[in-house]
Amino acid sequence: MGNSLQNQSDRTQRERKQRRKRAESVTPSSRSGTVPDMKPKDVVAKAVTSFHRAVFRATSGRVGGKAFGMPVVMLTTTGRKSGKLRTTMLTSPVQDDASVVLVASYGGDPRHPTWFLNLRDNPDVEIVMQGERRAMKARVASPSEKEALWPRIVERYKGYGQYQTRTDRDIPVVILEPAG
Repeated sequence: MGNSLQNQSDRTQRERKQRRKRAESVTPSSRSGTVPDMKPKDVVAKAVTSFHRAVFRATSGRVGGKAFGMPVVMLTTTGRKSGKLRTTMLTSPVQDDASVVLVASYGGDPRHPTWFLNLRDNPDVEIVMQGERRAMKARVASPSEKEALWPRIVERYKGYGQYQTRTDRDIPVVILEPAG
């Protein structure tokens, strides 16, 4: 009888070790759908974006189509690692002819936003702005283009200038032009 209890105890300990080992092998990304280095800011941004996107889509942009006096852009990129379509909500401080300007500020965070990394690696994107869906090609503004655009960007939304003071990262300006 004592031997039977010992065997059961050994089996229970082995099972616990196996469960612990399995739990340790599961990464945060496979548990919660998030990337392992996600910060609270990332989680909030993801939630706000999801809500905004749902409202924007449900109302065809009538609600949530403007923010801080700028048109909202629903940007769809291709994930640089996953290859999946990724959609985020942004504002465009400057629009010239058929071009749309985006600012990869991420609120002055030291990291580039993931949408920027995605379009940098795959510049073919799609936007919905003011009810119109358009295929676009993204490129990072040259230093001289950024120098010319930056005063207009900051005039439209002063927050961008403040974001640049929060980070050592040079905040990229992205120019979207019609594909084709």
